[in-house]
Amino acid sequence: MKPIHEQMATLMRGVDFGDEQIKQVMEEELLERLQEAQHEGRSLRVYCGFDPTTSQLTLGHTVPMRKLRQFQELGHQAIFLIGSFTALIGDPTDRNSARPQQTPEQVAEKAKGYANQAFKILDPDETEVRYNADWLAPLTFADLIRLASHFTVQQFLARESFARRHDKGDPIWLHEFFYALMQAYDAVALETDVQIGGTEQLFNLMAGRKLQEALGQRPQICLTLPILVGTDGHQRMGQSRGNYIGVNEPPEEMYGKVMSIPDHAMRNYFDLLSSFEPAQIADLEKRIANESLHPMEAKMMLAQDIVTIYHDAEAAARAEAHFKRVFQKGKLPEDMPTHKLAAPQNIVDLLVEVGLAPSKSQARRLIAQGGVRLDGNRVESIEEPVIPEGEAILQVGKRRFVRIV
Repeated sequence: MKPIHEQMATLMRGVDFGDEQIKQVMEEELLERLQEAQHEGRSLRVYCGFDPTTSQLTLGHTVPMRKLRQFQELGHQAIFLIGSFTALIGDPTDRNSARPQQTPEQVAEKAKGYANQAFKILDPDETEVRYNADWLAPLTFADLIRLASHFTVQQFLARESFARRHDKGDPIWLHEFFYALMQAYDAVALETDVQIGGTEQLFNLMAGRKLQEALGQRPQICLTLPILVGTDGHQRMGQSRGNYIGVNEPPEEMYGKVMSIPDHAMRNYFDLLSSFEPAQIADLEKRIANESLHPMEAKMMLAQDIVTIYHDAEAAARAEAHFKRVFQKGKLPEDMPTHKLAAPQNIVDLLVEVGLAPSKSQARRLIAQGGVRLDGNRVESIEEPVIPEGEAILQVGKRRFVRIV
């Protein structure tokens, strides 16, 4: 393993608690835990959890995942936890209302591809993949009472999201309190040394510390990271908001979406997603400020770097050429896929069949949002048939095209 001071420099980079005292405590505990582990010849158990509330991971999910990879590269045990039970409730953090509850079948379907998507960041041969239904589902009501006895209602109501709803008189459902309790028990079941999450997750992570200590374990170290904003440049990235970039998206789509972010959001993306070092990022900002570098050029560097990370350099070069051809020169892409239409077909079914929408519900949503065009004309109705009458261009958003023949 690398020397402890080098590990600390890497692992604390980008960590943000919003509270200097908590940061100091966690930094001191991490240093102590690393020193002990090195002396004992063992690795730390480090985990990050992801609830399958949607079918794909976004670049927002990769922010804590990249920190998990850093631990992994330093020789520590990385645990990728799929919230197969916590997803039944859904995290109420930063929510103005309760999440719609999912069925176990819905969760299982969405969780199918999570691990493979995570392996775009994590080493599949060195990653421990776990599902929290394995230990949460068998808990009895007596177990739940015992676990809940370590927390007060006041502690939960002090959370910003709950406090805001309480002040407005909006409902806070009892089952929402269980989420932090279940996530806290994950730390106990996994016997973790470190948990990684977003800054908005600090309450849940600290609950894990409290429960571990109450049940006789050494409390975990919590490391939280800033939130990645979506392509709108303001709200947190999320599939339900439509402002996301999926880790499995084609290179051209990924490149184009990065290019669509507002200039003010570039620093957030450089810091949290890119392979650029802090000194390089600072230099780019300086050059943009003195007008020796156009923001568009910096953004193209960012887009190329991100596509390279999730695909490869060759794919990034193709994506950049595609972007220049389609958007800077206003031409249709040369490598547009072709679909042969033998008979009239409903537009919703066609969007799914040609791969422009992952599901019929998503296809309907795209049409309702005005994001679907046929030969440049906006598709207004989900009932619209597409009739085989020569060649037509089916378009979703600004970057995705299929030639219909």
